[in-house]
Amino acid sequence: MERGDMNQPMVAGGDLIYTQSCCTLCARKVTDEQDLKMNLLPKSSKEFSSAEYWETFFKKRGANAFEWYGTYVDHCAVLHKYIKPKDKVLVVGCGNSELSEQMYDVGYQGITNIDISEVVIAQMKERNVTRRPAMVFVKMDMLQMEFGDSQFQVVLDKGTLDALMTDESKETLRNVDRMFAEIGRVLQVGGRFVCISLAQEHIAKKAVGHFAQRGWLVRIHAVEEQGTASRQFTMPVFVFIFTKFKEIPGAGHQILEMCAEELDKPLRMDSVDGLLEAMKGRQQYALLRNHLAKRSSSRESVALTLCDSVSGKPRYTFHVVDLPSVKSPRTNHFAIFIVPQGRETEWMFGTDEGRRQLGKSAEFRRLLVVVLHRDQIYESMEAIQSELSGKVMDLAPSELPPNQQVPFLSVGGDIGVRTVQYRGTSDMSGEYVIEDIKGEDGNYFRHLIFLSNVNVVQSEAKLLHDISKSASSQKKKKKDRRRGQPCSDAEKSSNPKAGQAVDKSYLCCNHHRAMIAGLVLLSKKSGLLADTPFSLLLVGLGGGSLPSFIHDYFSQSAVDTVEIDPMMLEVATTWFEFSQDDRMKVILADGLNYIHIADSGKVSYDVVMFDVDSKDNTLGMSCPPLAFVEDAFLQKVRNLLAHQGLFILNLVCRDHSLKEKVMAAIKGVFPLVYLQKIEGEVNEILYCQLTMEHKVGSKDLLEAGQKLENTLKKPGRHWDPTYNLEEMLKTVRIV
Repeated sequence: MERGDMNQPMVAGGDLIYTQSCCTLCARKVTDEQDLKMNLLPKSSKEFSSAEYWETFFKKRGANAFEWYGTYVDHCAVLHKYIKPKDKVLVVGCGNSELSEQMYDVGYQGITNIDISEVVIAQMKERNVTRRPAMVFVKMDMLQMEFGDSQFQVVLDKGTLDALMTDESKETLRNVDRMFAEIGRVLQVGGRFVCISLAQEHIAKKAVGHFAQRGWLVRIHAVEEQGTASRQFTMPVFVFIFTKFKEIPGAGHQILEMCAEELDKPLRMDSVDGLLEAMKGRQQYALLRNHLAKRSSSRESVALTLCDSVSGKPRYTFHVVDLPSVKSPRTNHFAIFIVPQGRETEWMFGTDEGRRQLGKSAEFRRLLVVVLHRDQIYESMEAIQSELSGKVMDLAPSELPPNQQVPFLSVGGDIGVRTVQYRGTSDMSGEYVIEDIKGEDGNYFRHLIFLSNVNVVQSEAKLLHDISKSASSQKKKKKDRRRGQPCSDAEKSSNPKAGQAVDKSYLCCNHHRAMIAGLVLLSKKSGLLADTPFSLLLVGLGGGSLPSFIHDYFSQSAVDTVEIDPMMLEVATTWFEFSQDDRMKVILADGLNYIHIADSGKVSYDVVMFDVDSKDNTLGMSCPPLAFVEDAFLQKVRNLLAHQGLFILNLVCRDHSLKEKVMAAIKGVFPLVYLQKIEGEVNEILYCQLTMEHKVGSKDLLEAGQKLENTLKKPGRHWDPTYNLEEMLKTVRIV
């Protein structure tokens, strides 16, 4: 690992907006004002909308100002953008807040304040009669105001909507509609309703939906979290700006915008739901940050995604790894580890267990693992550090001392290479990308990744051609483009095959290597040799690397590959140099249907392999689909095998109880089952045979593996020296 030290304080950098965190927490109000007694709080939230409650509250509270959601200082940057000094401003539910007074003192002198509490209006009149003679205070119900139409340029609310809308009962919703209707009535066309709120989900949905439907411009500002507002509330404070436009029946056009403190201009949103999700993301980020600041460490898995402000696409994903048991020096509280592009799918970076192992190796109590996303441009490690410096410190542990150096860690000191060669869509599997990445050993690899499951490499192949020059060329073409916008198809590749040959002799996937190693079980007596004839049915083509290896290295093999998705055959042929001939045939069909039809006694195979993914992400098993391991179907697989046949299954199951059921079903059909676990992966390979008579002892199995490997290493044919069949077979056991 290489590190670049980062000193506090850090400069905020990067135009980022926040999206939803996987950590869900509960929000609660808190206050640090010692003079607010517990008996002032309502017995139920409904009392917030009661006039009697507020009369009692202000009598007990006295004349001291009570600032819900922060002071004028917290909000002045936003207020000055939307309220002009000469505007006639109506403050609804003014309470005894100093907001109006502070605005008056800096030049806003056309302010009228109303409140339902006679007590607080009397207090405020007395407090301001001398110093602010033009300030108006009137006892009035905002649900039934006595002002004429279009009298104000601005209606200002700080917390009143939140106090009114304590639930979603019919009565409450009627009152909120009356409030909005009255505000709309007294505002001039072009006027602004400025609403300061915690924007709880039901409140934000109601307010945004109401004014968007009426054609008002909706803009939301996330208040910079400092000062009183951040001390009072775990959740962030928002300022809604609803600008009244003349309602045009049937227009249907909505203007919805989000403004974050780090953005120079508003971000236009496509829908009300999109705007609400952006707000929810910021709220969850604040909750997550608060949660992480308060806890010293935990085994809880926490992740957070930050999106680019221009494209709205994911730019960084943070994984927070806490290791309370790490015996590290006092200075090793916190570090940031940047995963090189394209390597986020590796076990060390792409799994909770792997990231914890990474944290133990780094010896920091909290490690923030940063993943870089495709379709984003990153200039250098230094640029990433500068961009992230203001963000990552939000996630630092509370025990981090002031002025403590926080290191950035990386592998090899660079950001890696990721070149998206092609982006396509399959009717069955959804969007996918073909991308070339630089591996840890400096070699380049091609990945097929379905965007529905970006943490899993569907197919992988080693490239014979060094793509670093082409990657550099593409980076040069894109450097003048705005960050986050993908390159055009013409920029990606005019000829996808040119100069980027695939090394078909190299099996990148360890589970494919294990499936090949298991072929030694096919022949008990003499052992399987490279020129031993056998027929094989493989369900699941992917990029075609597994069937291509079998075809090329077993010269007498006949391989039928069943693939349900025609697009995958096109991908394998175009991007992974897969080809068919008289010994290699692809059958475009549903594997379930094919085996049902084949189970007629007219066809049999020496080997049947399942390497097919499930599209159902709701189950704890991602390979194969559940229907492939049901009792009746497994019986059809058994019927399809020759007498000494072999069934090989790639099993990926994280649900322990489901795995037990699957194993019971398999052992109920196949008396002899071997298991090989893949180190560092969830994959487990099952080798299933028809009778216990085919049982092979460990010593014989290893000898058969060595014998097969020797026959596969033919002169003039490349053999990966890291692929040792005998070594792989040492971990095989009967279950």
